[in-house]
Amino acid sequence: MKIGMLTDSLPDLSFEAMLEAAAGLGLDCLEFGCGNWSSAPHIRLDAMLDSEAARREFRAKLADHGLAISALNCSGNPLFPGAEGARQHDVTLKTFRLARLLGVDRIVMMSGLPGGPGDANPNWIVTEWPPECRAILRFQWDECVIPYWRSLVKVARDNGIRRICLELHGHQAVYSPHTLRRLRDAVGDMVGANYDPSHPLWMGADPLAAIRALGDAIYYVHAKDTRIEPIPAGIDGVLETRPAGEAASRSWNYVTLGFGHGEEWWRQFCAALRMAGYDDVLSIEHEDALIDPLDGVRKSVELLRNVTYRTAPSALSVS
Repeated sequence: MKIGMLTDSLPDLSFEAMLEAAAGLGLDCLEFGCGNWSSAPHIRLDAMLDSEAARREFRAKLADHGLAISALNCSGNPLFPGAEGARQHDVTLKTFRLARLLGVDRIVMMSGLPGGPGDANPNWIVTEWPPECRAILRFQWDECVIPYWRSLVKVARDNGIRRICLELHGHQAVYSPHTLRRLRDAVGDMVGANYDPSHPLWMGADPLAAIRALGDAIYYVHAKDTRIEPIPAGIDGVLETRPAGEAASRSWNYVTLGFGHGEEWWRQFCAALRMAGYDDVLSIEHEDALIDPLDGVRKSVELLRNVTYRTAPSALSVS
């Protein structure tokens, strides 16, 4: 397994300073946010599309630091009703084009989430009752999600993309193995999972069980942890709308690796990935509001070095 990082984890560092930090931490590769929900701190999408010289310099600086590109990320909601969805769709298409120009064949993004009939905003349905919930879900999937993704998969293929890795995230149409399977059944296996355990942890799922269920549909992994805060969660449950900055009152928080689950859990996580056939990048995504980002990434790298399989399994010989 390789250890990488989504560079949004260190948004306040310049491109050059971020590369120095990544190389100093011994990272293998970097994932770059290109826009939409990312501020794209280390890539200028339009400038890179317009200039071969800019792309050449970008690749050269990565190579000088011994780093590769693991993926481009354009997570957002291109299914947002109206003009905002069109804007985010445009960023998605530009990211696909840049991937082709950089020779990157893996995109990380989210499925998007439409509204219901006539809605001006996305509508995440998480219960099958009352009856209008079922009607909204049918509209979202049959009229919006599946047609959009059938078209987008064709565009991705035309740009040389082999794998679109969907983060199974709340407030998205695809947020679980079940919903991912529904989309894959409709549009094909170019679409797979970017499995980030921090989200199923707050939604009440077991990532170790989910990895077994997903199997070879896991195309990428974000290394991020969640800590359930027992007293607030015991009072209010885990449906949480308090701001991320109010960590002391929230039912759960995104935390640095090891601050929610210890090394033994992360060993089991890596073992489950290997048994599922995944032997690729663990891309650190730092969103812990209680620790300096560079210190948090450093601690995450240290934990992963203790728990990951860093070499391929040897072939078994039978005498």
